[in-house]
Amino acid sequence: MRTIPFKETLEIEFKSDKKCYPDRDLIEGIVGMANTSGGVLYLGVEDDGEITEVHKKHRDAIGVTALIANSTVPPITVRAEILTEENKDVLKIEVPRSRGIAATSTGKILRRRMKLDGTPEVIPMYPYEIPSRLAELGMLDFSAQPLPGATMEDLDPNQRIRLRRIIQTRQGGEKNLLTLSDEELDIALHLITQAGDHYTPTVTGVLLIGKEERIAELMPTAKSAFQVLEGTAVRINEENSKPLLELFENYETYLKAWNPERETEYGLFRIPVPEFDWAAFREGLVNAFCHRDYTMLGSVRVLIDDEGLSISNPGGFVDGVNLKNLLTVEPHGRNPALADAMKRIGLAEKTGRGIDRIYEGSIVFGRPWPDYSESTSRTVKLFIQRARADLPFAKFLADEQNRQGKPLSIYTLMILSVMNTERRATLDRIVDITNLGENKVRSAIENLIEQGLIEASGRGRERYFILGVKIYRENKETVQYVRQKGIDSIRYPELIIKLAETREGIINKQDVVDLLKITPNQAYTLIKKLQREGKLELLCEGKYAKYKLIE
Repeated sequence: MRTIPFKETLEIEFKSDKKCYPDRDLIEGIVGMANTSGGVLYLGVEDDGEITEVHKKHRDAIGVTALIANSTVPPITVRAEILTEENKDVLKIEVPRSRGIAATSTGKILRRRMKLDGTPEVIPMYPYEIPSRLAELGMLDFSAQPLPGATMEDLDPNQRIRLRRIIQTRQGGEKNLLTLSDEELDIALHLITQAGDHYTPTVTGVLLIGKEERIAELMPTAKSAFQVLEGTAVRINEENSKPLLELFENYETYLKAWNPERETEYGLFRIPVPEFDWAAFREGLVNAFCHRDYTMLGSVRVLIDDEGLSISNPGGFVDGVNLKNLLTVEPHGRNPALADAMKRIGLAEKTGRGIDRIYEGSIVFGRPWPDYSESTSRTVKLFIQRARADLPFAKFLADEQNRQGKPLSIYTLMILSVMNTERRATLDRIVDITNLGENKVRSAIENLIEQGLIEASGRGRERYFILGVKIYRENKETVQYVRQKGIDSIRYPELIIKLAETREGIINKQDVVDLLKITPNQAYTLIKKLQREGKLELLCEGKYAKYKLIE
């Protein structure tokens, strides 16, 4: 079986070695890979994936490893080995992602990118891209740097008044900051920094309280856009370079007009249920501005359309963050000084776990989870879908939080949300959907069982979970609860027989898994039971075994 991939990607590179690939080009390819995402280079494979064998000069894996280390600055330590595929030898070179900026010994700094045709290429890394790369790796706080060309006159006194008002009125604002003088306040929030015998504004200072015209001139990358579309009709399309404090207030005002609320009764009270959760919107906005790459041209874009709310920003996820660990990775950002100022002012979540609030804003109303799947290496995009609130589920969560006297953890909310959507799920299924660690999920599930919020059936890996009877009783769905508890299993053989009848009398194990939403082992047990009863017979054996209905 072939282990070498069939095509190139950003992390996979093929190099023909029929004519002895030049060492200089090999080193440049390794540096480009190290300065991007790392990956694997296969020497002896054509661009179309055809294996043509490595040249005899490169069969010494240890020698190639030494060549790469001696020809790069700082030395790049790769892992190289000879693979035999299709009776031909190929040199596999595993390249780690560099923790800094790597260069060839001749001084070339390169990176990889994808071309329009979907194939990768190695290109120069230009000087203006280096701060972005260092910030992505957590080695440089761009937002704490003094902004070239900026002076103290570029800071707007009216915006500083706005800053003090926000600290005073926001719940999380540090009120002791209000006792400081303007200069002390600016220093405390990293809005200015000392340069020789005078102070100069930082990137954070200009972004938060700078004059709009000077922001546009000094930081042309700091643009933002708010758009509202109804079908193809454009209702709002505003792009500007306003300071972030004013921008936040404006965007919150805009959202009020396009965020309809529906009231629901909760005990003696009527509670408004917004289309988009306010806390989720604020945290999404904060993340977009705090984690965007200010060395890249582009705008933070807020879009409201018929599908939902999207917030996107230039700059991909920082090093170590990906779609699968968003909720578990230690919080760290691209612009720590800006993020810290936002927290102390009261605009951002102080724990750095704003992503939890974004997820919570959808889950507590029983809506689909926030979606980051359209994010790329150059852009992060948050999408919150328009959807009707699941009011009985929302009331169930609210009652439970009131009973416990504290908010439910994000892990608990996610697991209950999965159970509400899936109705029945195994531990493996919950882990797969939530992307949480198995031990965390297992511990949370056991706590939920003890609290009576979910119930378990079965044993081992086939053990499955459903919501407790309380939520079904709240929804007046006790019949559905009994069905989930196992009454359906009585009809499993009948359903399998009916499925076989619709498939010209032939089924396989996967058909039963898809039909009944059970595990492969459970499906196999049911099929064997029907065989013993003389209702099915084995048609062919092996991994894709098929069974025939006996008339």
